Amino acid sequence: MSQNETKNDLKKFFIKLIAIVFAAIVLINVSYNLIIAEKLENFTSKQNIEKVKNKIRSEIRNSLKKDKILNEEDKVLIYKFYIKIKKEFDDIKTE
Repeated sequence: MSQNETKNDLKKFFIKLIAIVFAAIVLINVSYNLIIAEKLENFTSKQNIEKVKNKIRSEIRNSLKKDKILNEEDKVLIYKFYIKIKKEFDDIKTE
């Protein structure tokens, strides 16, 4: 293989590489704009934020009417998490 053919092969390789990279960037950008950005926009709209707040309030009201809010596994997990946080707060040195 001559040096000229090698240069041509490398030139073709880099052109293909640049084309593939450019296509990947365009594909990622388009998919982000079509899929993710729209969902983020819907999630951050004032109307949807109010819906989420109202749903949380409703669920809290419903859970307060029940005798038991948590199942046993959730109780254990929350308690362990509470103990861990409490230990971290105990480690704080106040001046």
